[in-house]
Amino acid sequence: MARFLSSNALLKAIATLPAARSNRNVIGSFYQNGLRYSTVPSDPDTHDDFRPTNKFQDSAAVSFKDVVEQDVKENPVMIYMKGVPDFPQCGFSSLAVRVLKHYNIPLSARNILEDPELKSAVKAFSHWPTFPQIFIKGEFIGGSDIILNMHQNGELKEKLKDISGSPKPE
Repeated sequence: MARFLSSNALLKAIATLPAARSNRNVIGSFYQNGLRYSTVPSDPDTHDDFRPTNKFQDSAAVSFKDVVEQDVKENPVMIYMKGVPDFPQCGFSSLAVRVLKHYNIPLSARNILEDPELKSAVKAFSHWPTFPQIFIKGEFIGGSDIILNMHQNGELKEKLKDISGSPKPE
């Protein structure tokens, strides 16, 4: 009980800090309590462990467009989302995952928050501006609202019928 109370007090204290209440991203350096903090990724004072990384840079010959094309081609159900299926980072992504998991099918996903270039490549590939983006059997279906609508009217069940897995009993 003491740990819970102290954690709760700590969270309340953090919430009162000016940076915690701010709704805008600050890029640059700032000083607080005599210490210098930097939010610039290329700042020489930023430790390598905290610099953003490009997870695809090892394969320089492969473009993000190629990655998206390969994902869509090789995965019967592919979702580009904010977060991952076990930990969605937005309500729309969470809704799409819940609907798709209802059908007990293999679900492949990529977190578009990990790399802005991947996010741009997916948008260019589908010609669709928002996320999540769901592809079934290589065809772009849409976002969470479309998947939910298809689920409610039975179209999604028909679309997924020959993908291994079966709907959970209702």
